[in-house]
Amino acid sequence: MAITQEEIKSLPNPLSFDKKSGFDSQTKIYHSLLHLTQNQKIPSQPNLDIATYVLSQFPSPDHAQTRVALIDSATGHRLTYAQLHHSITSLAAGLYHGLGLKKGDVVFVLSPNSSLYPIICLAVLFIGAVITTANPLNTKREIEKQVRDSRAILAISAPEETHKLVSTKVPIILTKPSKECDQLSVEELIEKCEPLDIPENKPNQSDTAAILYSSGTAGTSKGVVLTHSNFISVVTLLKCVFRARVILHGQYHRYNEKFDFQEMLESIQKYKVSNIPAVPPVILGFVKYNGKGYDLSSLRRMGSGAAPLSKETAEGFRKKFPWVELRPGYGLTESCGAATFFVSNEEAKARPASSARLAPCFSAKVVDFETGLGLPPYKEGELWIKSPTVMKEYLGNEAANAAAFDSEGWLKTGDLCYFDDEGYVYIVDRIKELIKHNGYQVAPAELEAILVGHPQILDAAVVPLEDEAVGQIPIAYVVRADGAELTEDQIIQFVANQVAPYKKIRKVSFISAVPRSAAGKILRRDLILQSKQQLPSKL
Repeated sequence: MAITQEEIKSLPNPLSFDKKSGFDSQTKIYHSLLHLTQNQKIPSQPNLDIATYVLSQFPSPDHAQTRVALIDSATGHRLTYAQLHHSITSLAAGLYHGLGLKKGDVVFVLSPNSSLYPIICLAVLFIGAVITTANPLNTKREIEKQVRDSRAILAISAPEETHKLVSTKVPIILTKPSKECDQLSVEELIEKCEPLDIPENKPNQSDTAAILYSSGTAGTSKGVVLTHSNFISVVTLLKCVFRARVILHGQYHRYNEKFDFQEMLESIQKYKVSNIPAVPPVILGFVKYNGKGYDLSSLRRMGSGAAPLSKETAEGFRKKFPWVELRPGYGLTESCGAATFFVSNEEAKARPASSARLAPCFSAKVVDFETGLGLPPYKEGELWIKSPTVMKEYLGNEAANAAAFDSEGWLKTGDLCYFDDEGYVYIVDRIKELIKHNGYQVAPAELEAILVGHPQILDAAVVPLEDEAVGQIPIAYVVRADGAELTEDQIIQFVANQVAPYKKIRKVSFISAVPRSAAGKILRRDLILQSKQQLPSKL
């Protein structure tokens, strides 16, 4: 359902909308006030794939030999752009010729951050196969479901995570050699295979590139189908307009396998890191950092995403680090990343509660829930968007697709928002009911389904409680069966045994009945209000 170049050209004449807000009073559409120049246009050739596009943007051969692309902060190992290019095409050759991986095949990747991660993704995409990824924190049950749903035929896994994949019966390649088993590894394929030039059946822009899983309003996990065109579009926007720190810009990336705040501070000092993409809890960590022990003067920009950044945290960060540009943004898995962006630090500082303006090539509507009509500035409604970065569809889920898109291809984000008279968007609330915990999305319905599966629980509801350290925490309201002596700790452990750590229930309150509407829907706002009155904001 992604908007095409032809559809972009057919949008209303830019002269018809207000130059200050981007709002067209006739169509009720908000247009981006940021534009691509002629030299920044999204590539239109149909036979282009994202991997080839990224590789074509690497530094010239002379510079690629010496310019560093990736640094492992733990070992200090550096990878130049020439080595990165060789590794990508060599792995592609191993997967294509050695293992017979072909266009359209789905590869499941389960690994923490490492220099191998971008190599694996780009190699898979180079031959036209499809990538689907999972957080190593996910449980065996969650991983089995994703492998089955995506129809993956091959898994690439870190050695320590392979036990979660055994029951799927899918062939496994290790990311690196392991003493515990003699399975083939990515590192071995890179070492043994000659680089692949061009596979026989190259992918096109319209072909599927990735299936990324995102939880929807009902709490069920859905595969977001993203095409090569989606990724090419978003990379073009990053490269040409946002001037963000992306690998194809010739700048190096420093990475950690697992996040550790103090290790991050050490890396900033050691490698003179200038740009960090972050989630609000990390930014809060900087606000509370005592300022001693590390030289952070190299920092120049901090991006914020994945969850709302409070005005208070933003202002606290800017006061403590006045030389660092803090730029919050808004985006979705379904939009392949950022949908809004602050062009300058000055405009971000002037509007600490805003999520910025629409990115180039984006258009939006603010839709009234009851009338379905588009709304003007300062009126709250559901945010709908169109862009060449918007997903193709939800994988094999006609009901979800029907709910997500209207007849004209607008993506309904499920988020409550309004625009001001200068085109800045303000996200007011999350209609989707997702709980944002430490940058992760937690679906209440998934936890509720687990809770009511307990023999001593009659009914349950899960709602978020604001928490300064992690954004929000999931709290369960539980109706116990008559005579049941189930305790809070037992319930917390029961859920913890079945979900990833970030999805765990943090608090339980026992109630006589879950408040519901006449249609049977849980009245979450009532419970959220109750939690604010009865429970502390820090646990």
